[in-house]
Amino acid sequence: MAKVEKTITINAPVEKVFAFMEDPANLPAIWPSMVEVKNIKPEPAGGYNYDWIYKMGGMHIEGSSKTAEYEQNKRLVDKSSKGIESEFTWIYQPEGGGTKLTVEVAYKVPVPVLGKLAESLIVKMNEREADTLLHNLKSIMEA
Repeated sequence: MAKVEKTITINAPVEKVFAFMEDPANLPAIWPSMVEVKNIKPEPAGGYNYDWIYKMGGMHIEGSSKTAEYEQNKRLVDKSSKGIESEFTWIYQPEGGGTKLTVEVAYKVPVPVLGKLAESLIVKMNEREADTLLHNLKSIMEA
């Protein structure tokens, strides 16, 4: 599995950042390759089950995710088994009146779909994508 880990400090309270990020409907606003999020259903223990369309390597890939762990204002883990097998862990920590947000991602590049040669390029693109996502979130939260 490929892995990405990124951290950013956002000048907004943890509660505000967490509330925005826990709602999957907000993902397309900050995530350039997230084309669509739909069929959002709340989970009884917190978080959501939802479907998505993601653009990777010029192709649209449909998948679904479910919140596997939910600790309000502290931690969210979303897992996908359809589309792109992945696990996103979001860790929220208060820091000087703001939020230190870390995202840890483990995912399988869909090699049969994209081809073995594209795999290393996709990994590099996803590193940049994670940076862009966090900076977009920072801009929205600090506006």
